[in-house]
Amino acid sequence: MPEAHYNILFLCTGNSARSIIAECLINRLGKGRFHGFSAGSQPKGEVHPLALEVLKRNNHLTEHLRSKSWEEFSVPNAPQMDFVFTVCDNAAAEICPVWPGQPMTAHWGIEDPAAVVGTEVEQMMAFRQAFHGLENRIALFVSLPLQSLDRLKLQRHLDEIGQMRSSQ
Repeated sequence: MPEAHYNILFLCTGNSARSIIAECLINRLGKGRFHGFSAGSQPKGEVHPLALEVLKRNNHLTEHLRSKSWEEFSVPNAPQMDFVFTVCDNAAAEICPVWPGQPMTAHWGIEDPAAVVGTEVEQMMAFRQAFHGLENRIALFVSLPLQSLDRLKLQRHLDEIGQMRSSQ
């Protein structure tokens, strides 16, 4: 049986840091099985420079990244999502659009590194922590035997991944 391919949408309010990082991570860790997207309910219009820096330091391509509205993914010709994950608490509390195809959803809240006030080193440490927290969650997700899990068991796994502490 051919291996399934999945579209994943990561949501955050501003779509400038966490959701962008998650998009890059799923595209790399998913090794072609997953196609990652990111969006925000109130996009900032630009990717945070420290998000770009932490991605570049971890050998991710960043030229294609942009901050965009989740409305791009709720129109008729948009890619149909298999999974939609919120990565910030604000986006999780908002009323999301209706996603075509009834994708599975989960909340994987990560502390907002862009909200850290401090030295440049402290701010970069916050972005690195967000990167590694997302990396751990996404690595667990891509290792799940998705085709052999029923929706209820899969939802339980998705929720458990979301309960992981960011520093794990």
